[in-house]
Amino acid sequence: MRRLWLIDASYIHANNLALLGPNRRVDYLKLRQLLEQELGPLWRGYFLNAVQDEAHEARDRFHNWLQSAAPGGPNLIVRLYGLKSERVRNAWCADCGNKVDVSCPHGGSGHTLLNQRQMGVDVGLATLALIHRERYDSLVLSSGDGDLIDAVEHLSENGKGIELAVFSTGVATDLQARADRIVWIDQHLDAVAGQPG
Repeated sequence: MRRLWLIDASYIHANNLALLGPNRRVDYLKLRQLLEQELGPLWRGYFLNAVQDEAHEARDRFHNWLQSAAPGGPNLIVRLYGLKSERVRNAWCADCGNKVDVSCPHGGSGHTLLNQRQMGVDVGLATLALIHRERYDSLVLSSGDGDLIDAVEHLSENGKGIELAVFSTGVATDLQARADRIVWIDQHLDAVAGQPG
């Protein structure tokens, strides 16, 4: 069985911080080894992330390592997308449902507040899943985003296996319901965590 592994880096990163803290990270080589042990060999893997345009030496070294072949690296194809900056003036309170104004505590309304969000990663995940559909039997998805449900449902209804490699929090139940198998990463943290530092 040929498996295509698609990774939303921001999904892994957000859960990484919550579970391992800022000093330990999920090691993608160890994660790949876990998935191949639990599910079987992976035909190809993609790591999709949104990053700022300016050069960053440590990030570039990490992305190069991700592309390194086994046994030294996880042998992933890296696709990078941009970040979109949006001006922030207000936000919704999740507890009371009211719209509230936001301002910088250092400059009040005289400071411009921006929120950055990733662009293109979800579309990239869906596109890769669809353009390679004749080359794999099962899609292994490391993303919790319910926006992918239409692509996942299409693939599932057309005979593709759907396997998730996700954390037990932050994954849409729509995706869970369509999965043939789920590897809960947080149940294997000791096996996939890199060294502190």
